[in-house]
Formats: sequence, C-alpha cells, structure tokens
Amino acid sequence: MDEKTLEELDYFRIRKEIEGMCVSEEGARKISQRMPFGSADKGKCDRLKRMAREWTTATKSRTSASLQSWSPVGQLLRILRAEGSVLGQEQLFSVLTFAKSSLDAFAGLRSTSKEAPIGTLRAVADSFSYESISSALRSISRIIDWEGKVRDIHELREIRTRIAGIKGEISSALRRYTSDPSMNAVLSSNVPAFRADRQVLAVRSQQRLKVPGIVHEVSQSGQTLFIEPEEVVRKNNELLQEEFRLQEETRKIFRQTTDEIRPHADDLADALEKMSELDAARAAALWGIGRSCSFAADALDDNPPELVHARHPLLTDRAVPIDVKFLGRKNVLIITGPNTGGKTVAIKTFAILSLLNQAGFPVTADEGTSLPFFDSIYADIGDEQSIDKSLSTFSAHMRNIASAVRHADAKSLVLLDELGSGTDPQEGGAIAMAVLDALIEKDSFVLATTHHGIIKNYAHANERCVNASAEFDPGTLSPTYRILIGVPGESHALEIAEKSGIPAETVGRAREYITGGDADVSRLISALTQKHVEAERIRKELSARETEARALENRLRHLEVELSERENAITEREMLSESRFLREARSRMENLVRELREGEITREKNLKVRSFLDSLSEEEERKRSEAEAERERVEEEKKRLSAEERILGNGMRISARAGTGGKSSKKTRRRMSNREALEAAKSDFTDEEARSMSERLGSVKDRKRRNDAPHEFVEGAEVISRKSRMRGVLARKSGDKKWFVQFGSLRMEVQEKELMCLGFPNITTRGEYSVELSSGGDAEGSLVEKDDSPKFELRLLGMREEEALKALQRQLDLCVLKDLKSFSVIHGKGSGILQQAVHDYLSHYPAVKDFSFARTEDGGFGKTYVEML
Repeated sequence: MDEKTLEELDYFRIRKEIEGMCVSEEGARKISQRMPFGSADKGKCDRLKRMAREWTTATKSRTSASLQSWSPVGQLLRILRAEGSVLGQEQLFSVLTFAKSSLDAFAGLRSTSKEAPIGTLRAVADSFSYESISSALRSISRIIDWEGKVRDIHELREIRTRIAGIKGEISSALRRYTSDPSMNAVLSSNVPAFRADRQVLAVRSQQRLKVPGIVHEVSQSGQTLFIEPEEVVRKNNELLQEEFRLQEETRKIFRQTTDEIRPHADDLADALEKMSELDAARAAALWGIGRSCSFAADALDDNPPELVHARHPLLTDRAVPIDVKFLGRKNVLIITGPNTGGKTVAIKTFAILSLLNQAGFPVTADEGTSLPFFDSIYADIGDEQSIDKSLSTFSAHMRNIASAVRHADAKSLVLLDELGSGTDPQEGGAIAMAVLDALIEKDSFVLATTHHGIIKNYAHANERCVNASAEFDPGTLSPTYRILIGVPGESHALEIAEKSGIPAETVGRAREYITGGDADVSRLISALTQKHVEAERIRKELSARETEARALENRLRHLEVELSERENAITEREMLSESRFLREARSRMENLVRELREGEITREKNLKVRSFLDSLSEEEERKRSEAEAERERVEEEKKRLSAEERILGNGMRISARAGTGGKSSKKTRRRMSNREALEAAKSDFTDEEARSMSERLGSVKDRKRRNDAPHEFVEGAEVISRKSRMRGVLARKSGDKKWFVQFGSLRMEVQEKELMCLGFPNITTRGEYSVELSSGGDAEGSLVEKDDSPKFELRLLGMREEEALKALQRQLDLCVLKDLKSFSVIHGKGSGILQQAVHDYLSHYPAVKDFSFARTEDGGFGKTYVEML
C-alpha cells in the first residue's frame, strides 16, 4: 500500500504506540516492519490476529503468562555461529538472560494453556528445542551469575587469591610510608595516588632522595613528584603478571563456554524468532486491552461490513463511538451534514481500523465489528494546494481522484473527502457523480463526504449507495458527532453562521435566496431524520424485549431440565427400592422353603406362606401406586410449565404489539397476570387448548386454597417428626392416635402428637410453603408461607453463637423439607468457638449424613461441607 496514504491515515503513529509496548528490541523491530497485508497473505494476518487474541486471553487468565525483557542477541548469535569466535563476559550474559526469558515464557504458556484456549501460542511454545536452550543456559550460568559477574570457579580461585595477597602487600608497603611521622615532612599527602594504574606517593621535590623509586609524574608547579617506591615496583610487577594470567584463564574459560553453546546457536536463533513474534503479539494485545479493543471478523457475503461503537485510535477518550452497517451489495457510503460534524473522522476511522485489522492488530471497536480485506487504499483527504507547483485546491483533489479512478478495483478502498468541492457546484456535482459511477463499475468500496444536495439525491436513487448523515442537535446548534445510516444530512450552514456571529438580518436575507424547492428538500430531510430516530428507538425497545423473552425462555428450559432430573431421581429410587424389596422377599422365601423341606406341611405353615404372598402383593401394589402418583405429579408439573411457556410467549407478543402502538406503558405490561395473559392469548389457541389451560390455572389456585386449609392426618399425607426433623408419609393407622410412618426405607410406629402434618405431597405446595420448627422436641410447629429457600452456601460470619446455631438449624430443616442433599457453611477460623459449635450441632442432627472441612483453596478450616441423608 502507498506509504503516503498510510501516513495521512495515521497508521505509522498508531504502529509506533504499539511498538512501545514491546519488551525487547527484536519484538519492537517486528512491529516497526509490519505493514498491512494484502488478500494474498490473509493467512499470515489471521495467524497474527489469533496470537494477539490468545495473548489477550492469557493476560486476563489466573496464571497470566508474561514475557521478561532481554538484551539484543541477534548479532551475537551470528557471531556465535562463526568457528573460532569467542563471546565476552557481557555477550555471554546477554545470551544467558535471553535463554532464561525464553524458558520462562514457554513454561508460562504451557501452564496457561491448561485453563485458557491459547492453542496457537501453545503450539509456538511446543515447537522450540527446550533441551537445547536449557543446555546453553546451564553452560553459561556455570561461569556467569545473574548479576553478570564471573563466578568464583575453581580455575580462577587460586589466581584471585594471589592477586588479593599482592594487593595487600602493596597497601602494607605504602602504609609504612604514610603512617610514619618522620615522613610527614617528606610527603605532600598521606593518601596514595594512582598513576598509570599503579599506586604512588606524592613526595616533595626537595625530599626526593628520601623515597627511592620510580618517578611517574611531576606536578605542574614542580613542587611534587609522584614516586612508586622500589619495593612497591616489584609488587606491582607481580600484580600485573597475575592479572594478565587471570585474563588469559578467563578468556580460556569464555572460549570453552562459547564452544559448548555453539552447537545450540541455530536453536537459540529459532527461539529468538519465536520470542520476537510472541513479544510483538503480546504488545498488540496489551495495546488493545488498554483501549478496550476487539478483533474484527471477516466481512463476507452473508456478513456485510459493520462498525460497532468504533472510535478513532488517536482520539482516545474524546472519541464519540459511531456505528456503521452496510447491507448486501451496498458498498458506497455518502456522508452529508454540517462542518465539524465528524464526517471526515468517520471515514478515516473506517480506513484506519481496516488497516489495523489487515496488520493483525486489534481495532478500537466492540465485538460484532466486521471488516473487508483490501489490497489497496486511495485517499483524497484534506487540502494539498501548492503555490510552488501551481496546484489549486480543485486540481489537487482531481489528481488524487484520478489515481483512484485509474487504479482502483474490487479489492480497493477509496476515501473521498468533500467530493465535488473547490469548483462550480453544478460542475463539481456532475464530476462527483461520474466518479462514483466509475468506481461503482469497478466494484470498489467507497466512503465519501459531501455538501452537494445533488449527490444526496444520487445516493438515494442508486441501489449500490447508502446515505448517511452527521447528526446535528438543533437545540444547541452543535454537532453530536454520531453517524445516522440511511438518512441524508443537512449542512445547517445558516444556523452555524448565525451562531458564529453573522448578523441576523444577513442570515435572514440568505434564507430568502434559498429556492422553494431547496427548502422543501431540507424539510424532507429533517422529517426523515426524525423518523430514523424514532425507528432506532423502537428497534432498541424491541431488542430489549427480545432479550427479556430469551431470558424467560432460558428460565423455563432450566425448570424443564430440573423436572427431568427429578424424574430420573425418582426412577433411580424406585429401582433401588425394588432391588431391596426383591432381596428381602427372596430371603424370606428361602427361609419358608427351608422350613417346608425340614418338616411336615401343616396348616400353620400354609397360613404363613399365604400371609407372605399376601404381603408381597400388598407391597407391590403400594409401590406401584406411589410410583404412579409421583409420575402423575411430574407430568402435571410439565404440562403446567408448557402452558405457562405458551401463555408467556403470547403475552410477550401482545406486549410488543402494544408497545409499538404506544398505548400501554412498560409498567402496566409487567403487571399483567397469568389469567389476563391467557385471555389475551386465546385468539392464538383453539377453544379446546384455551379451556384446558384455564382449567390448569384454576387447578393451581385450587391446590393453593387446599394448602391454605388445616391439614388432616390421613393415609398418604406428608408429615415431619417434631423430634428428629425427618420427613415421611403416613402409611396406615395402627391405633388410636398412632400411625405407621414411612421414613425413606424405614417404617416406624409414631404417636400422632409427635408428628406435624404437611398435607399431601405436591410440587406447588412444597415450592410455596415451609415448616418452622422450634428447637424443643415437644414444641409446636407452624406452617408458614415460604420466605426463603435453603442456601447452597450459609454464611455465619459476624453472628453470635446462639444466632448462628438458629440460622444453621433453619438451614438444616429447610434442607430436609426441600430435599437439598449438600451445602456449605462459612463460619471462619477465628478462635474456633463458632467452628466447634457448628460441628457439635451437625454431629447431633439426625438428618446429617457427613460433614468435613473444605479444601484449602476453597476456604480450608474456615468452611465446612455438609452432606444430608
């Protein structure tokens, strides 16, 4: 693409911002060299977008993969490949930090991939030679520490010890001169100086013979000589020899280390390429996160181009989000409206987002944005008038437009700002329409701004064009910087002129010059704009209702799934019960057979067998009746949900129709009852279906009325034990005020006064009522309307012990009533008093099956899991 056009559209400025997010010079170089890809390289672009998108996910994940910075090593790796080359201390340290950064980055990506979908990044992490880089890191870290210093290894330790000893001897020799009082008159200073890397003494020139040695320097005044004493000369010579020996040994070690890592040079270079690529992708992701960006989808035939809340990247918080949507084959957008209304910013926003998308970067727009893929972009934006080149405003425009008309094709984006301006309006409008004709024939994608009314009419009549306008607030006489699609805009030149200070009488005279036809067009555009705003308001309202309907539909589906799960649980309980019943029956039958075989067949044995068979028949009939009753309840509930779903669905449609008519408020619609919704929806059902649903609604109310009445102790009624808090079913009466009660698989004889009757089992009743029981075993209970349900997580933090135990007791009672099998209690750690009280209470509650502390990551000793029978 033309670099001049990219410069005009600010692509390089934005790319520079992204480049600054890199942690390495190699990664920044990758960004600085990236240009928008053409359609032939779309696969490369898609891969870069995928990597940046995955980095966004990885950055926001719990393990949050990251990159550590490293020094440039590209040139060093080229040196490393050359046989006989030796890397110095700083160069080896640079390779060491790069190897460490590589291993950390790839290990982090592997870890993050376990919880986040980052397949492309994981593939990059898996493609490098882990062992090779680890080997190079071990070789270098053996001699270089993480501060870049040479380690005190065995080969150097003896030399360093010798050097330290010589330095000590030199210091002692000099100290004998500087600490001797008799030398005060000889020395100019008691502090040794350095000359030519040797320690010397500052001696007065007239006392020269008092310090035998070598003169290294004379002061400018000639009064001071810098002398290295003879004994120090010998020690300094020894020091130079040892230091040279240290350098040679160190160089030998560097040579050996370089030779060790040279076989890994290619793997290090490959890792550098991958790390640079990861750094560039991460920089794009971080830039996108900082500006709330998304990644644009591909605009295809079934997914036309669209901008959703798009902002120009350079305007940051000052940008007003715009929405632009194309339909089908309409690929020419004509934007009209007042000056400073945001027309130019709109077309530049579309262009720069297209460039960023084609460079593999995120775009400053919301999810749902889709953009085409262009091979070339032609722009005529701004004024390129040039006196030196004898180029007028109109000529400059024509030169840019001519280039677009000659070279644009179906893969081109053409931006035309102020199309037809700079010359006679009639001729300018004619040229503009001819240019648009030529570009439409080439099937190019065109975004143009203009003030010419004739071009507005052209866009309205041409099926390939879309009119749009920069919105203007007539109340404040200022632009809103929003783009309205489908409606041409007015220039509002007279209003802006009056606001800018033009006298009112001058503006009034200007209005008189406007022809009647132009005034009619202006009124027509104003009316269209109002209709567009109203249509947009209705669209948003319908969209909100559609969202509400979807949420309602999801809730009904969840209820249906819950019923299915409950039905499956009933079936499983039946199977377990039948299996247990068969085992018991078989055992009893075997005992009877054994008794018959062991003795004579008497009347008592016959009666015993008959009694056994009768009990089998009774038990089988009872279980069949219970299972059938439960199935009928589940089927009834399913039918009720189905009817409610149809009623609510039709109620939503009626509400939508009422909303569009504007005759009923949202508040009124929300107060519509099921009965009213049913009556309103009868027109959509047959008489039989409507009658059936009315009966079902009536049956629900009848059941509620029955449940409001006092419950009687009759066979089949549900009861709860006042002492054990266990729920059961009355099997049959065993005597005066006594009943056989079925508690799960256990049947017990219980006094009527020890029971509380809950009525017949019913899904609606169980959902709307609960039982309040006091802590005493003989206390009365009461049936009250449900004010809450058992909680999956009971929080007792901040409560006193008495208050917490009361809350725990209510939770356990509700769990028994609602058949909640497990929940958790948050009691905290603290001094352990509340924790111990909770555990003591749970250990004595008969319906608690088991309880234990939570996992460490879920609260540990501050939280307890409870499992009910």
